[in-house]
Amino acid sequence: MRGKLLVIGFGPGSFEHMTNRAQEAIQESDYIIGYKTYVELIENLLTDQEIISTGMSEEVSRAQAAVRLAEEGYKVAVISSGDAGVYGMAGLVYEVLIDKGWKEETGVRVEVIPGISAINSCASLLGAPIMHDACTISLSDHLTPWDLIEKRIEAAAQADFVVALYNPKSGRRTRQIQEAQRILLQYRSPDTPVGLVKSAYRDSEKIVITNLAQMLDYDIGMLTTVVIGNSSTFLYDNKMITPRGYQRKYTLNTTEQRLKPHERLRHENEPWALHKGKNEADHSTEVKTKDGIAASLQLALEALSKVEDVPKKIQENKTVNNPVESIFELAVSPGIANKKFTPDQMITLAEVVGDEGTMEYTPHHQIYLKIPTASPEVITKRLRDVGFLLEPIGDVFQLKACDFCEGEKKDSIPHAEELHQRLSGLELPKELKLGFNGCGMACFGAVNEDIGIVYRKGKFDLFLGAKTVGRTAHAGQPVAEGIEPDKLVELIENIIYEYKEKGHPNERFFKYFKRVGKIQGYTYKDMTPKIEIEPAPCGD
Repeated sequence: MRGKLLVIGFGPGSFEHMTNRAQEAIQESDYIIGYKTYVELIENLLTDQEIISTGMSEEVSRAQAAVRLAEEGYKVAVISSGDAGVYGMAGLVYEVLIDKGWKEETGVRVEVIPGISAINSCASLLGAPIMHDACTISLSDHLTPWDLIEKRIEAAAQADFVVALYNPKSGRRTRQIQEAQRILLQYRSPDTPVGLVKSAYRDSEKIVITNLAQMLDYDIGMLTTVVIGNSSTFLYDNKMITPRGYQRKYTLNTTEQRLKPHERLRHENEPWALHKGKNEADHSTEVKTKDGIAASLQLALEALSKVEDVPKKIQENKTVNNPVESIFELAVSPGIANKKFTPDQMITLAEVVGDEGTMEYTPHHQIYLKIPTASPEVITKRLRDVGFLLEPIGDVFQLKACDFCEGEKKDSIPHAEELHQRLSGLELPKELKLGFNGCGMACFGAVNEDIGIVYRKGKFDLFLGAKTVGRTAHAGQPVAEGIEPDKLVELIENIIYEYKEKGHPNERFFKYFKRVGKIQGYTYKDMTPKIEIEPAPCGD
């Protein structure tokens, strides 16, 4: 049975402004996947669906989980506020599908259900500010380079678009809205009307009408949409109105119009149009003349280019090309057992990271790299050429091994290398580290990782479900001793793939073990310290 993905935009959040199809899709789904706040907004529509909710910046894990469940035959609702195709989940879901080789004819079914986007819902509360050409620009530079966002703001300002700014400000991003205001003030009057709408059509709705010069005097956050008028936008009785241009042809305060219906589309009555008020015959002659001039100019430039350099301004191609330059993140190490970097490796690191990237030492015998680039394959080739072992960063499997007493206790190294070869980089619900100790001393602390393996007397001991962080952190539960070497790799693979298939997005391995109670025959036992510890909120 083919599963189905229902990518739903439920609008601003109020039940009255949600489409009937969005409500039906939520109710007919087996799973609901979404940001926690969004799930809370639709809780009145939920019945017996299984809920998978995650926090901010977990969009990729939500999309991956949705695709996986749909491939298993379920109907899965992926919810977004506003419209799922406007800064929502629709594009990401398709990207995950495409990465898996999805085809519409044979793969899971996909239905994108539209909703009211913030530019529309906020405009309805402000009056009629987007009656003319308008654009939306997100000020979040977590995924888009700020240089590109600046260009878009400036282009929109120059072209006199009404502008709706999404994601204008957050706790960490405070300068972006200031920079946007600075750019817009170069092209707009300080008195340009601006509307600030927070949480449109929700209980906490707040509306402010101000102007471009004073808009930063008011509270602006992630739930605010900033609507900036164009040069024609005006205020009337605390409403923003952007004229459509009817006054050019119509008299709005009388019933009798200057132009009769059959006259309104004549060229002479539209001198502002492309045809400049001229009839088609005149226009055709003008175009031919311009074409002739253009052809002559091209011939002249070709001739000129054979004898001298043509001015750069004439030759340059105006095609816009903004390659997707992302922050390429990866971890590098000298090897599984080898922990020693060579001079060539350190020089190469410095060269590929450059002035724009960063290197971060970690306690895992790895260096984390963050490098802005549009060509990650060039970077990975250079790093591999000098002998680096490369691993992805994020919610993936990573093997964290000791140095096997600088290679002297080498009997278990082949098993560590095989586990790395088979599982390294495997995408999981949450990052998972497997600690590997090459002797019974376990001095590297493998038992304190999500999964711990200790080689002892020619066989392996297994520890599961360590809580790796927090004041209630604890070692993993010892679940098996004396595992035969030829059984180890298969056993670990089975544990990892069970967690991959059944774990919830963002669910750490120890929480999964606790929730299901048993993994591959090993029963969960609570290893939490038996003392009272006051919870410590983030920041204490």
